[in-house]
Amino acid sequence: MIAAFAGQNYSPFEAAQLGVYLHGTAGDLAVQETGEISLIATDILDKLPKALMSYQECMDV
Repeated sequence: MIAAFAGQNYSPFEAAQLGVYLHGTAGDLAVQETGEISLIATDILDKLPKALMSYQECMDV
């Protein structure tokens, strides 16, 4: 994800910040749905689109 943002002309630092933020947000969303104990990596992957949409909505304001 960080490399993808870097490829979209984000600075390396901005790409890292955004990648880490979205990964954490997706993790938080996944925990709300599945719980922390049963959380697996694909649960986070499945929530990345929702995390990205949430970030985009926040930036549109």
